Amino acid sequence: MDVEIHIATSAYAKYTQEVCDLIYESALARGTGIAKRSPEYVAEKINLGKAIIALDGDKLVGFAYIETFSHNRFVANSGLVVHPKYRNQGLATKIKRKIFDLSRKLYPHAKIFSITTGLAVMKMNTELGFRPVTFSELTDDEEFWKGCGGCRNFDILQRNNYRMCLCTGLLFDPETKPATQPSSFAKKVVKPVVKRKAPNKMYKK
Repeated sequence: MDVEIHIATSAYAKYTQEVCDLIYESALARGTGIAKRSPEYVAEKINLGKAIIALDGDKLVGFAYIETFSHNRFVANSGLVVHPKYRNQGLATKIKRKIFDLSRKLYPHAKIFSITTGLAVMKMNTELGFRPVTFSELTDDEEFWKGCGGCRNFDILQRNNYRMCLCTGLLFDPETKPATQPSSFAKKVVKPVVKRKAPNKMYKK
């Protein structure tokens, strides 16, 4: 596998329709919701440099893009897909790391969030510092939740007033500092105890 991962530019706009087809096919295979996007929408993300594209030579093998909500206070890394022939090789993790780093660079103060039913995505997000949250901690922007309309579980989300579904909400908050370990838990060097034999005080006269 000789795959290169790039930050998208207008030079990659020719892959727009292939990206849409790959996203649609992946959504069908999973049976749940990767939001269907138009070629125009995907082309806009590519041209604005808000996407990551993976290529094996000239062959499209992976993609992900950035969406912003609530006046850029929330960012979602969306549409992460890998071509079926290139799965189970760690490529999704590399694309996820690249789109996460790009999001942090473009929107350093934004909260990055995800909703997913996939264990692999949960694992990747957890390793990046995401934590599970209730939907109330995510964006209330209607445009984001409209993207769930293509999911077969959308009626569950609607019945719960967009407060819960089968997906798990995950959030990375740049303002949340990782807990530091108290000094009392610092690693101590324990020296072995050497028992010394007491001198024999008895002597012969």
